[in-house]
Amino acid sequence: MVRNRDIAEALEQFAPLHTQEEWDNSGFQVGNPGDECTGVLLCVDVTEDIVEEASGRGCNMIVAHHPLIFRGLSHILGGNRVERVVAKALQSGVTVYSCHTPVDCAKGGVSWYMASVLGLSDIKTLAPEKSGSDVGLGAIGDLPVPMTAVELVSAVKSAFGSPVARCSALPAGDMLIGRVAMCGGSGAEFVADAIRQGAQAYITSDTKHNYFLDHVGDIFIIDIGHYESESCTKQIFYHVLSEKFPNFALHYSDIEKNPINYL
Repeated sequence: MVRNRDIAEALEQFAPLHTQEEWDNSGFQVGNPGDECTGVLLCVDVTEDIVEEASGRGCNMIVAHHPLIFRGLSHILGGNRVERVVAKALQSGVTVYSCHTPVDCAKGGVSWYMASVLGLSDIKTLAPEKSGSDVGLGAIGDLPVPMTAVELVSAVKSAFGSPVARCSALPAGDMLIGRVAMCGGSGAEFVADAIRQGAQAYITSDTKHNYFLDHVGDIFIIDIGHYESESCTKQIFYHVLSEKFPNFALHYSDIEKNPINYL
C-alpha cells in the first residue's frame, strides 16, 4: 500500500524540505498524509478545477510546485481562491502537497533541468548554499555551440514554450554567447552571480526594470514567463516518483495552462 506520506518522502529524498527558503511553505498543505494514495495529479498551481480533475481521475493526492497556502488562514469562507480550493479539497478527500523551493534548490531540479534542455555541459549550481555544494539556486554551464544573442533567444523560446521574451540590449557586434546561466522562477537577484562566474547571458523571469537598466553591457538578460520557466517541475516530479513507484498512477494535469495570456 502506498500512502500519501510515501509520495512525499520520495520527493523529499530528492528535494529535502529543510532546503526550502525561509519564506516558503512547501510540504503538506491540505488533507491526511496517512491516507492510502489512489493516484497523484501533477501541476504547477492548484485551482478548484485541478481538484475536480484529480477527483475525476481517481487521484486523491495533488503534487504542485507552488504552495496553495503561503500565509496562515484565519477562516475558510470561500472569499478567495485559496479558501475555495482548501474547502473543495477537504470536501473531495484530496490531499495537497507542494514542492516549491526545495525542487528549485535541488541538484537536477528546476534550473538544472532548464540547463539540460538547452544542452549545456559542465553544469554547476549558480548560487550554492555553501561552497562546494550542489544545493542552491540557479545553474550555469556552456552551450555545445556558441550562438548569437538572437539565435539564443530563439532557442530559449522554443525550449521552454515561451511565445515572447523580454531582453536587454543586444550585445555589440556579432558576439557569440557560449556560457549561459539561468534561474527558474523569479531569479533576477542572481544576475550578479551570473556575471561574476563569466556568464554572457542570463535566463530567468519576473525581472524588474532596473535590472535591465543597471546591467546594460554586463550580460544579456532573457526574461521568459514565470510559468514557462517552471512548468518542467511536473516532469521532474514524474521522473522522481515513477522511479520509486514504477507501476503507480501518476498523471499530468490535462487542463492546466498558463494563467497569463499573451495578446
